[in-house]
Amino acid sequence: MPQIIILTIVAAFLIVVLLAPLFIPLLHRLKFGQSIREEGPQSHQKKSGTPTMGGTIILLALSVTVLKFATNSLEIFLLMLVTLGYGLLGFLDDFIKIVLKRNLGLTAKQKLFGQLIIALIFYYLLNQNGHSTQVFIPGTEFNIDLAWIYFPFMILMMIGFSNAVNLTDGLDGLLSGTAAVAFGALAVIAYMRSEIDIAIFSAAVVGAVLGFLVYNAHPARVFMGDTGSLALGGAIAAIAILTKTELLLLIIGGIFVLEAFSVVLQVISFKTRGKRIFRMSPIHHHFELSGWSEWKVVVVFWFISMCLAGIGIYFEVFA
Repeated sequence: MPQIIILTIVAAFLIVVLLAPLFIPLLHRLKFGQSIREEGPQSHQKKSGTPTMGGTIILLALSVTVLKFATNSLEIFLLMLVTLGYGLLGFLDDFIKIVLKRNLGLTAKQKLFGQLIIALIFYYLLNQNGHSTQVFIPGTEFNIDLAWIYFPFMILMMIGFSNAVNLTDGLDGLLSGTAAVAFGALAVIAYMRSEIDIAIFSAAVVGAVLGFLVYNAHPARVFMGDTGSLALGGAIAAIAILTKTELLLLIIGGIFVLEAFSVVLQVISFKTRGKRIFRMSPIHHHFELSGWSEWKVVVVFWFISMCLAGIGIYFEVFA
């Protein structure tokens, strides 16, 4: 790995590690504590009051590091636009939950509308700069030109992954670890393609979430909240779109896809049959309620994420 990528990871990591001890007590004083849903696993009730909105530290470290090591390219502008845009949307959701004491935050329609607006702006700017509508099949030299279908495909991908990553943020360290792996794989792919700015951005995310993991691993001292999870979801989709690895992201981000798919299956099954497939969705809660410890679920999901990332890199670089 080239020196600049390593420096980016280390810089973002250190910024978060050094800032978090200052930031976490501030969140405590402001009473920005997480509210735990009553319908969630009972073992999680003890987490109530743990500081949240820690995603602001991730976004700060990411922004500073990218500004330092990347160039003022269109790709960086677009990635920061999407990441900070979704981060702001998540911040509003967290703020409403915590400060205004509305436990559900933004309504589903409000959140979806915000996600859609950011995705539309991203698409418009891409389209203005001649972004290809081709989608490449992983592990092959084949591609499909989606033409006008690429527009709804891309919008669905942006909204889908931002929500999928958000759903994954349900256990201590789960999202931090899986995100580090997925963004790390994208950093490797971008570097191998000589898309250095995108590689630097991805590496900055890796460093920031690993730094956050120091304080987010079980038992978590801080949660990233929707501020972080929505931002990470938007960022990973945007990277895949810019690097033309849209379908490959289904493999690299397979854990996020699994989490979202489990929720969809659970809802469909309950509404059509009146029965649940899983003890609780997203699926990480199913394993918890099946007797696995929280740490065991997290470690197993990290391992699966690493395997999927390795498969994704193999398809892109060696196949």
